[in-house]
Amino acid sequence: MSLKSTLIAVLAVTTLALPVFAQDIDVMDPYARSASPIAKTGAAFMLINNNGDTDDRLIEARSPLGKLVQLHTHIQTGEGVMKMTHVEEGFAVPAGETLVLQRGGNHVMFMGLEKGFEAGDTVPLTLVFEKSGEITIDVPVDPTRKPANGHGMMHGSSGSSGN
Repeated sequence: MSLKSTLIAVLAVTTLALPVFAQDIDVMDPYARSASPIAKTGAAFMLINNNGDTDDRLIEARSPLGKLVQLHTHIQTGEGVMKMTHVEEGFAVPAGETLVLQRGGNHVMFMGLEKGFEAGDTVPLTLVFEKSGEITIDVPVDPTRKPANGHGMMHGSSGSSGN
């Protein structure tokens, strides 16, 4: 076998051994905010489109800015009070659908911030998907952003429950 044939064979086997990540996830319209420049918490919101044929799941979020970064949602307690909670299993992103991370619903929560998010800053964020792997984005900070078109407050879109 020639050196060229050997290299091609090794490359083919190596390529087959590597995990294949779908490139079917699009993150759209992200923004982050915190209650004030001195807040110790903040949140990020966005639309996550699964353009593929396979269901996926957002299982983790990471950022160097928070001591703890988690996937959160709001649930209504028996007393009619909304409570924020960590969603350990993550969020389903069904094939052909959009996961809405929005204020008052599913979102990425940053805790233990050294300083609050300030307008004009960007927040580095890595989203980890069960099948699609990691996607790293820079999320613009916009503390004045108002909810719009099903992305910001409760609108009953896929994956939403109303931050």
